[in-house]
Amino acid sequence: MQQPSISAVFEEDHDRLDALFGTFQAEKRRDFTKAKAAFKEFKVGLQRHIVWEEEILFPLWEQKTGMVEGGPTAVMRMEHQQIHECLEAVHKKVQDLNPNSDGEERDLLRLLEAHNLKEERVLYPGIDQVLDQTERNKVFADMKDIPEERYQSCCGRQEANS
Repeated sequence: MQQPSISAVFEEDHDRLDALFGTFQAEKRRDFTKAKAAFKEFKVGLQRHIVWEEEILFPLWEQKTGMVEGGPTAVMRMEHQQIHECLEAVHKKVQDLNPNSDGEERDLLRLLEAHNLKEERVLYPGIDQVLDQTERNKVFADMKDIPEERYQSCCGRQEANS
């Protein structure tokens, strides 16, 4: 059975994460419990997505293309750090049960929109071009093999109760 493309899988995950964040935004002043659940799923999902990229896709891209320093993955890693900082700012408000996170959300969404566009238009199609089906299958298998604690933790602690 032929696996879908890297682009298709990662873009679908972007869409899923966008929907979760939209639920958080829509519900945070109506039903904070529902909003918090959506945010938690979004946060863990985004962290997982970044781990997939940084631990699987980016090293493979760098190996296949030789583009390391100054290449697209260097830019993506820097942006991931900025995204993480904005994500934590929203997370802090959620932990404090404070729905007044509009500014923090705007900052996060601004970063994510630009970042995702670069990935979807440049990086993912580029990765699809340099991988054969066997390599793509390995990417998807490796994604499933990453232990949950790699993306469920933040700053050295589990997110189970946050």
